[in-house]
Amino acid sequence: MTPSPFLRTLGLAILMVAAPVLAIPAGAQQAVGEPVAQQASPAGPAEPQGIAPSATAPAALATPESGAVERDATLPHDLSPRGMFLAADPVVKAVMIGLAFASVVTWTVFVAKLIELWTAGRRLTGGILRLERAADLPGALAACALRRDPAARMMRMAAAEYDRAGPRPLADGVKERVASHLDQIQAVEARRMTRGTGVLATIGSTAPFVGLFGTVWGIMNSFIGISQAQTTNLAVVAPGIAEALLATALGLVAAIPAVVVYNLLVRVIAGYRLHLANAAAATRRLVSLALDSRSGSAQTEG
Repeated sequence: MTPSPFLRTLGLAILMVAAPVLAIPAGAQQAVGEPVAQQASPAGPAEPQGIAPSATAPAALATPESGAVERDATLPHDLSPRGMFLAADPVVKAVMIGLAFASVVTWTVFVAKLIELWTAGRRLTGGILRLERAADLPGALAACALRRDPAARMMRMAAAEYDRAGPRPLADGVKERVASHLDQIQAVEARRMTRGTGVLATIGSTAPFVGLFGTVWGIMNSFIGISQAQTTNLAVVAPGIAEALLATALGLVAAIPAVVVYNLLVRVIAGYRLHLANAAAATRRLVSLALDSRSGSAQTEG
């Protein structure tokens, strides 16, 4: 029996409709099954294929909004140095304040000692020039009469010891006593110039460790906060770690200038000590010249 044209046309239409469905995997057929069923339903208009049903759309749209709210709630605070300081733990904040104070002390000592050494060195250089230009002990004493620099004190002390020895002094004894006074003056002046440099050495050696203590304390608190929040989100972890690392940075900022300034002052003080030694040597030469002159006069009279 020959099929009618109607049946042939109906079968061809069925094959054309079924071919795309058969080519789609089973999982995809399940995904598109619901829209097809809804399209066949007369309850409402059909929804485009590939879009989730309208009943679940609010839930899908609510997920990004809730995530945005969560992200806004966990956004990091101000990560500027001032913001990190204000949000830091009290212990870390105390460490930062101490390191900042140490940095201020470093620069204060540096400026004060630089001015003191420059002034003292200039006065001492002038005193050495006066001693070297003097022809004898009385002339040097007259040139240093109104001066207060170390060279003038050395000259007055040596002249007093020379006068105390009498008209027939023993040269070796006078030189020994004069040398003792000169050494004492040098020691006092060197001690006065080194005053304050010990603070720089202490800051330079301890500031990095103090900053490291603040960092360890801050990171420990950050780990405690991570365990309590039960999250490893960078927005939660980063602020606490940044605050902790700021303590180490301040420690280095306080320590590095302290070490550099200390070494610079040590070199300047070494030069000042050399000038003191030159002044003492000039004073010894004048005393020796005066002793030789008195000894020659005594031999002539004898």
